[in-house]
Formats: sequence, C-alpha cells, structure tokens
Amino acid sequence: MTRWYEGPLAAFDTETTGVDVERDRIVSAALVVQDSPGGRTRVTGWLVNPGVPVPAEATAVHGLTEEHLQHHGRWPAPVMEEIGRSLAEQCAAGRPLVVMNAPFDLTLLDRELRRHRASSLARYLENVPMCVLDPRVLDKHLDRYRKGRRTLTDLCGQYGVTLDGAHDAAADATAALDVVRAVGRRYAARLERLSAAELHTLQAVWHAAQARGLQAWFARNGSEESVDPAWPLRPEIPARAA
Repeated sequence: MTRWYEGPLAAFDTETTGVDVERDRIVSAALVVQDSPGGRTRVTGWLVNPGVPVPAEATAVHGLTEEHLQHHGRWPAPVMEEIGRSLAEQCAAGRPLVVMNAPFDLTLLDRELRRHRASSLARYLENVPMCVLDPRVLDKHLDRYRKGRRTLTDLCGQYGVTLDGAHDAAADATAALDVVRAVGRRYAARLERLSAAELHTLQAVWHAAQARGLQAWFARNGSEESVDPAWPLRPEIPARAA
C-alpha cells in the first residue's frame, strides 16, 4: 500500500495584505498538485486586486505592489469562488491538502469567502472530507524539543528542501509539499501506520497542545498575547451587538 507521503498531495498557499485573518485580504494564491515524490507539479495561481490599500510592509514581504495588483489582479469574488471550488475538487479526489500554518491561510480564505461570496469554506467542503497536513504542526510534534524558529524557510533548511523564491505563493506551496514528504520519510517508523485522515484528526489535538504551551510561555514572560487552539480553521468571531 502506498504511504500517504509517497502518494498524491495538493498544497495551498496565499500571500496577503497582512497577518490579521479577520481583516486582511488575499493578494495571491496558488494550488500545487503532485502525484508522487519528484513528479511533475501542476500549478494553478491567482492574482487578486484586493480593493483595499496594500501596506508597504506587505509589499516588502511578497513584492506585490498595490499598483501592480490594480492593473493585473482580478476582482476577489470570482477568484474566491474558483479557489473554494478548486480545494473542494482536491478533497473530493482524496488528495490530502498541505497547508503551512493552516489556521492562517484557511481562516483568511474562509473570511474572504464570507466577505465576497456570502459563503464559507465549510460550505464549499460540506460534501467532501477535508484532510489537511500542516508541516509546522507535524514538525513541532515530532521534534518538539528542537530549539529555534519553525518558519517555512527554517523547515526547508531542516529537511533539506530547496525553496526558490520565498513568499511567492506557488514557491511556498511547493516547498511545503516537499517538506511534508520529507517529514513522512524521516519519521516513517512513527507515521507510516497512520493514514492522512488519521493524521488530520491527530494534528488538531497536537496543535491545541502546542497552543496551550505557547500561551503558557507568553504568560511566564508577561505577555497578554493569546494563542488560538483551533486547527485547521478558526471559528468565525460572532458579530458584536451595536
């Protein structure tokens, strides 16, 4: 039987106007599909005119200026529809979806669907099981005592994955996919008996524990910053009464 890390995978990534999943917008996104390790990748990319200012700080990260997006980006509504349908198609085909730091990208996509389509990510996926593999959660659980940061760049260095063009959605998605395969190979003795669906369930538990640990660390260091334990998607914040 083909192990999950040797079989078909899809990876999703976004670039955004900032890091607030409730308020910031998607400016580019990519879906990368690969049927086997080292195989040809099929890439679908989207460029979005978010309809809001693009801060200089965000442009400094991904290189996409407000002017460029206004001239070359598409309006968000049809793009979010296409992305929602594309992710649903991958889930329906049984391909695990690799998303680095899934609560960020998937929550932001969900909010964009609510904003522009009066819908939600759950509605697009209501008839198909979602199976997410998050390299950050996997690595942090499997090598929990390793010091240092765990950004995508850090994980690429740790697992010997080449990342060409960091903060380009397609490049980041491809690298995340390769990292997940590398994690599977390195920890095969601990992972090969688990299906991707079983790992999806376990990652929700692992992420919640990781969030509690980080929250405790913040508290010990006098920070009031909160850490959301939800994975792979944060629940919608209820609207405040007027």
